[in-house]
Amino acid sequence: MIERELTQSVPLVGADGGLNPAARGWARQPVVDTSGIDGRRSWGRNKRWEYWGITTPTHLLALTVSSLDFAAVHEVWVFDRGTGESIGRGATGLGGRSATLPANLEGGPARARSRSLSIEIEEVPGGTRLRAAIPDASFDVIAERPPGHERLAVVVPWSEKRFQYTVKDVARPASGTLTVRGAESPVPAGESWAVLDHGRGRWPHDVRWNWGAGSGRLADGRVIGIQVGGQWTDGTGATENSVLLDTRLHKIGEQLAWDYDPSDYLRPWRVSGGGFQAVFVPFHDKRSRTNLGLLASRTDQCFGHWSGSVDTGDEVVRFDDVLGWAEDVHNRW
Repeated sequence: MIERELTQSVPLVGADGGLNPAARGWARQPVVDTSGIDGRRSWGRNKRWEYWGITTPTHLLALTVSSLDFAAVHEVWVFDRGTGESIGRGATGLGGRSATLPANLEGGPARARSRSLSIEIEEVPGGTRLRAAIPDASFDVIAERPPGHERLAVVVPWSEKRFQYTVKDVARPASGTLTVRGAESPVPAGESWAVLDHGRGRWPHDVRWNWGAGSGRLADGRVIGIQVGGQWTDGTGATENSVLLDTRLHKIGEQLAWDYDPSDYLRPWRVSGGGFQAVFVPFHDKRSRTNLGLLASRTDQCFGHWSGSVDTGDEVVRFDDVLGWAEDVHNRW
């Protein structure tokens, strides 16, 4: 596909409240102004969130702050890779009052508060500070943003009224501390990575997607960040596929083929297309199910390792055992 690269700031929403045609495309930095997704138009269809996933040699960490207009949904999760123990807590509130979300990425703090959960995301010199606490677990992590670091920003247009702006920011070097039941352990620098999924848009009621991400180092020491997606971008003329090498983003302008077994998500997955060929081998399936009739969600987020190759046009890059995840999601929201 021929996708237009955006290089200057542009508003996502036009004066009529619909998608601004000038915002269609992708960028290497978050240049799209999403302040028009404020809930005053198309109430119930506005979706805003910040999701951060963090991988360490010993643990997987995640936090979510979100507002879906009619509800605010938050989560903090900690997984011990050695023991398989999972500690998590979610919170759902009517309306969006429990969520603080900036109009634009890095335009201010993001926060969530409930009786059993607290999250704070704020920009600090050189990166983003991620703090989260639930009963029995908390973490305080800095996701470093190296000079010149690029991230994939994409506007996905289903129609003039339904569209999504996503920023997928992979391979952010992470460091900090994790505390589980009073015992503190490091999130070690040089071995830990953070990934951001930033979303602002107006969604259809029924949608499915795949998302895969991975962060690590190649055999030659270069940083690699994998970002792949599927289903939800079909037919829109947009893709969210790329590979980051050190700080430079290489866009993959082609829909990818996803091959996996929905009856057994822990079998290997295969993702291919556009010069990208990879096998993903999971070791844990984080499953969640909600069914309230018109509102329902099914998520299988599998954590594991990516191996394969990508042709950037300048070189063929091979990668092995890159830690990350791949997910299959169906939402009616």
